[in-house]
Amino acid sequence: MTRVLVADDQPQIRGSFRLLVDSAPGCVAIGEAATGAEAVRLAERDRPDLVLMDVRMPVMDGIEATRLICAARPETRVLIVTTFDLDEYVYGALRAGAAGFMLKHTPAAELLKAIEVIASGESLLAPTATRRLIQQFVSSAPPAVERSRSLMSRAAERIRRPAPPPPLAITEREREVLVLVAKGLSNAEIAGQLYLSLSTVKTHVSHLLTKLDARSRIHLVIAAYEAGLV
Repeated sequence: MTRVLVADDQPQIRGSFRLLVDSAPGCVAIGEAATGAEAVRLAERDRPDLVLMDVRMPVMDGIEATRLICAARPETRVLIVTTFDLDEYVYGALRAGAAGFMLKHTPAAELLKAIEVIASGESLLAPTATRRLIQQFVSSAPPAVERSRSLMSRAAERIRRPAPPPPLAITEREREVLVLVAKGLSNAEIAGQLYLSLSTVKTHVSHLLTKLDARSRIHLVIAAYEAGLV
């Protein structure tokens, strides 16, 4: 049974998501949070398997809440549910450890599928919205939400002062797989394009996650863009 915490500052949306979660076989909503701070507190107390996280909330936003939850409980998956597919705050949440994101107007069946995918340990990488989001922010200075000197800040400096990106410690085949992951291809599509078995592709992706210290497939995409592979 997948135990889900719903975090959104709008009561109607929280209620709708809770009803949706409870209607799905194998899922149960264990609580609701109206602020990021409440989400962090409930995640620590109730230990959900997954958190449906809004971005803009009072007291503490969803980005900081995601960072704290993922740092304290890596086994808890966070799925960002936001209004805009190019919202800069979503990028910050992905950097903080979120496993993926969906739009709030996503059809119910697709949202339930997203919950199933994230809860199973995979990441949700939308080939359109997610790629546009990552490409936009890897190729420019970071938004205000990343106040420290982050990897993205250094990426922006490299744009101002061109320099070759540091090489990745991966094999040539892993590099090919990484480029295709960054382009939004599924494992099955990568297998077909590279004439590999599905199990071999999964092994390469697993090795990439380990070598690049990536939490999820989404973070592999970020690594590929930051390394200049895409």
